[in-house]
Parts: sequence; C-alpha cells; structure tokens
Amino acid sequence: MKVLIIGGVAGGASAAARLRRLDETAEIILIERGDYVSYANCGLPYFIGGEITEKSALAVQTPETLRMRMNLDVRTGHEALEIFRDEKKVRIWNIAENTVYEETYDRLILSTGAEPIRPPLPGADDPRVFTLRTIPDTYRIHDFINENNPKRALVVGGGYIGLEMAENLSKAGLAVTVAEMADHVIAPLDADMAGDVHSYIRSRGIELLLGNGVQSIEPAPDSLHVTLARGTAQADMVLLSIGVKPDTALAKKADLAVNPRGAITVDRSMRTSDPNIYAVGDAVEITQLVGGKPGYIPLAGPANKQGRIAADSIAGIHREYRGTQGTALIRFFGMTVGTTGLNETAAAQAEISYDKVYLLALSHAGYYPGAEPMNIKVLFEKESGRILGAQIAGFGGVDKRLDILAAAIRHGLDAYDLSELELGYAPPFSSAKDPVNMAGFMIQNLLEGRVRQFHWQQVPELIERGAQILDVSTPEEFKSGHIENSVNIPLDELRDRLGELNKKEPACIYCRTGQRSYTAGRILEAHGFTASHLAGGYRLYASAALAAQGELACVRCR
Repeated sequence: MKVLIIGGVAGGASAAARLRRLDETAEIILIERGDYVSYANCGLPYFIGGEITEKSALAVQTPETLRMRMNLDVRTGHEALEIFRDEKKVRIWNIAENTVYEETYDRLILSTGAEPIRPPLPGADDPRVFTLRTIPDTYRIHDFINENNPKRALVVGGGYIGLEMAENLSKAGLAVTVAEMADHVIAPLDADMAGDVHSYIRSRGIELLLGNGVQSIEPAPDSLHVTLARGTAQADMVLLSIGVKPDTALAKKADLAVNPRGAITVDRSMRTSDPNIYAVGDAVEITQLVGGKPGYIPLAGPANKQGRIAADSIAGIHREYRGTQGTALIRFFGMTVGTTGLNETAAAQAEISYDKVYLLALSHAGYYPGAEPMNIKVLFEKESGRILGAQIAGFGGVDKRLDILAAAIRHGLDAYDLSELELGYAPPFSSAKDPVNMAGFMIQNLLEGRVRQFHWQQVPELIERGAQILDVSTPEEFKSGHIENSVNIPLDELRDRLGELNKKEPACIYCRTGQRSYTAGRILEAHGFTASHLAGGYRLYASAALAAQGELACVRCR
C-alpha cells in the first residue's frame, strides 16, 4: 500500500508514525511545504519570551529522525499543488529545485492545517505587523525584537495565542496593549467568568481594551499609528491574533466536500467525500461531543487523535472519532484558565435546557500553607444532571479539576457521579471533599429541590420590583459592597432575627460567594420561609454585572 500524507505537524506526523507501527511494508510519503515537519506550535510564544531557550526544542521530530526511526519518506520544501482524484495522484512542487512532479497514492491523508486570519486592514502588510503560526514566524518576531529593540507592542485579539504572546512580549521587555473586539477575552469563556481574568491581566501591567477592534494601521518611520473603533494606539510592532481559518484550498480545488466555513467534512473514520482520501487536524469540521452540532475547534490534542484514527482506518482497524469537546488551558503569568465542553452560548444553540453552579474553591486543604483560590463554573442538564461544560480560573490545581471534569463530560457522567468520585487526597494536594465533588453536591441539591437559586442577571429585576433581598455577610463585608435595597443580617445572627423578615415574601439571599447564603436558605426554609440564593454570590455579581455596565469591578472574596 502506498500512502501519501500532505502536511505534517500534529495530524500528519501522528498519522505517519501510527501507520508505520501498524504496517512495516507500506510506502509512506510525507509532503511538507515548510522546513519543519513536526514541531511544537503551542510552544512558540515561550521561545519569544525566553522560557524556551533552544531553537532545537521546538522541533518534536526532524525529517532525519522520522526517516531513520520510522522509515518514512519525508519531503520538506515540497508543496502539493493539485489532486487528481480519478487518477489517484498529486502534482507536487519541489520548491528548492523549482520543479514539478506527480506522485500516485492508494490512500491520501490531508493535514493541511489552518492559517492565521489576516483581515484586509490598511497597513496590515507592513513588515512590523506579524502573525504567529509557524517556527519561521517565531524567528521573525524574535529577530525583530533583538535587532530593533521595540518598546511598545499591540496584540490584536485576546484569545489563547494573543494572551500568551502578551505575556511573553511583556517578559521580553515591551509595554503591551491587548485590543479585543469582543466584551471579554478567551472566547470559550462565558463573560461572567472573565471578570477576574481581566483584572489579573491589568494587574500584570498589560493594557486591556475590550470591545475595541482595529480599524486601520498607518505606518510611520518610527512607529505604527493604529486606529481603533474607539481611540488610537501607538506601537512599534503589532501582532494579529484574531483566530485561524482552515487551509483547504487544495481540498476545494479537488472538489472535496467542505462546510460553509471551508473546513473539510469527514465521517467518524476521518474519511472525506472521496473514500480514498482522509483529512485530519485544523483543516476539518468536527462534531461537538456534547450536543452533536458540527463545529470548528482547531486544537492540537484532537488533531493528534484524528491522525491516529485515520491511520487505523487505512490499516483496516475500525476506530471512530466521537467528537471534540474543546478542552483547553492557558497559563497567563501565574493564572491558569481552562474550559471544556459547552459554554452557555453553545448550550443554547444546542437547544439544551441547562443550569449552572458557581463555586470559589481552594486548590488544596485550606489549613495547609499555599492554598490558592479558583473560580469554577459547571453547566449541567436540568432534567438529568448530566455535566455539559466547565470553566475554571485560578492559580493552582486548575488543570487537575479541568481534566476530571473533561473526563466526566466525555463519559456522560452526571452530578451524582461527580459527588461519588474518589479522588486522590492529601492536604498538600486537595481537600477531603474535592472541588469537583463539591460541584456535584451543589447540583444534586438543586436537582432534589433542597435549594433554589437565582442568577446575577436577575438582580436588576428583583431590585426594580422591591423584592426582599437579604445579605448574610458580615457588617464589614456589607459596607465594602452590597446589592441595592438589600438588608444585612449576618448568618450567625439569622436565627435570632427572623422576626425582621416578611415570611409572606420570598427571601432572595446572597453572601460573598454563595456558601453562607445556601446555609441561610436552609435555615429560612426550615422556619417556613420561601428562599432562594444568588448563585456565585455578590462577588460574581460585582464582577459580571457591573463589568457588563462598563465598570471595572472585581471584588475579592473575604
């Protein structure tokens, strides 16, 4: 069997290596138009910031090691120009020799990846305007900084790469501004989980401009004058980081089926509309694991798995790719932010009836030194309690909890399953009731009707109609910030002051984070009141609701 693979990096190189391990006799040819066939594109920002110091560390495998160890015919500096499906051959350009030749195949794998979105902005073609996708991109940015000593950088886009580059440009000594067109950074995050992230970004000396896209770039000899939707900015260099699009010109030219976004449509075996052609990685449309909707989620983990599945399928092993849930992490200086599964927008689009819980937890036992806070949001299906998605932001233990919740989503676990998970415990690592268990307990209480909750979006309406709003925080906390028209009765005084409340009116309770208000609700219900508590507490309300009104607010938990 002769297998031709177009494109390396994650999907193509993974497919080639897997196929060789399955079939020692197959002829495997890997075509890559660049000089690097398998490299750590997720690590590129850290070379610019100096955390990764050796260029060689960015190359996961070289053409030489793949040839020697895996017996692959690796051809770098070769670009596929056209696929002739009927004849099962590909026209290829040898860039160095400027010659064109044809190569036949029995099976073809497309791993053409994605390319940075470069909007048609005036001035975007200036050599001081960069994108970051490949190792040569990295070297260009690195060399520009070393040779020109720029002082100011503007990063356009507040996604994963944009924020990682903001951090590393700052570490390289530049003053950094991030301009994001949306109202919050990291698109998979819900806006109400982004408030603390915004505050932390600014605390690290990064200027963050939200709801403010770039209109034009005017080059001048000594700087770049950038016109924004609101205002202007001066920069010595600009990084465009507003996402990627599938690089599928080759597939389109071959008349393979693509979706409206241009991503190649594939079945669960990664086979395209041509049964002899497979496609993997950032070039393909995926199915969302939760909800089953088609989507485009370009991530390294799924690309590697898809390459393996395509190789298995070609080797005659039945294997299926069941979908992507978009599990991703970013570290920004000391903060870690992670998402998995559906956010609220995706859950609504999937027409799933959902609710959510919020908790502020510690990375390990509070009495053990070094415990750090993390904000956790978990979405669940109202009827069944099935876990739909999770978002976490914090300073320790975030990746561990995200991975547990990602596994729970992958295997369809519900809140009861979360509450029963037996996880590794010792004071330096966790609590006897892990935050994941706690999320399960909270959802369980809601499903069983032991607690009712309302959300921060409902607060203005409650204030407007004069609802009975009760703050059970301490007087000091109440003075530091509270919801308009609320009454302060500290939790520890509540049983003795029940007479101050109107039993005929529902009590809408809140505290700083939601824990004490839950206890207060149980007390009031036991005494004949109807009670509900504010999910996430005043801390979330201040961060999300006030920020939504254009105010910069982040209230720390006491």
